[in-house]
Amino acid sequence: MLLLAGGPAAAAEVALIGVIGDKAAVVAVDGGDPKTIKVGQTWRGIFVVSVEKDRATLDIDGKRRVLQRGMHYRSAEGAAPPGGGRQTAVLAADTRGHFIAEGTINGGHMRFLVDTGATAVSLPASDAVRLGLDYRGGRRISMQTANGTAPAYLTKLERIKIGDIELYNVDAVVIENGLHVALLGMTFLNRVEMKRDGHTMTLIRQF
Repeated sequence: MLLLAGGPAAAAEVALIGVIGDKAAVVAVDGGDPKTIKVGQTWRGIFVVSVEKDRATLDIDGKRRVLQRGMHYRSAEGAAPPGGGRQTAVLAADTRGHFIAEGTINGGHMRFLVDTGATAVSLPASDAVRLGLDYRGGRRISMQTANGTAPAYLTKLERIKIGDIELYNVDAVVIENGLHVALLGMTFLNRVEMKRDGHTMTLIRQF
């Protein structure tokens, strides 16, 4: 349940991620995880006045703003569309046309293959061990790999950084065998915009 909180917002930036009918707005504050706020409720100084298709009227820092889905409000600059001054990362394609991302997980180096077909960031167990992840504390599941069914564990990564983009508390899966390269899947990619230009791809953080 959301805690009601009055007073000025501590947020420097508010993004409207989506709406739920005419009942609630889904927002992200300062790049954090999305939160659902019902019409008439206040959270971190953000009061939801009304919601309609693809937009919401919010009272932020005592100022009423109408945001379309995907728009950002910066307290010092006003509303801005995605991409304007956002965190970005530029990736290059390898000789096979696959896009490779060099980054870090919890500060440890990681090389990812961008894979929009992967529902989550996926790591080989060897990389998880190298990074010191206690992944076996997560829920055990089975995953289908190129070599057949393999045991896997659901986990949450404290921090992933690719270029200037840094996301926190990212859901991931560790696969014990059959995976030989880390996959940058949709639990990361669904929070960025991907723009391809020939042999390069630019990722732009959305929330």
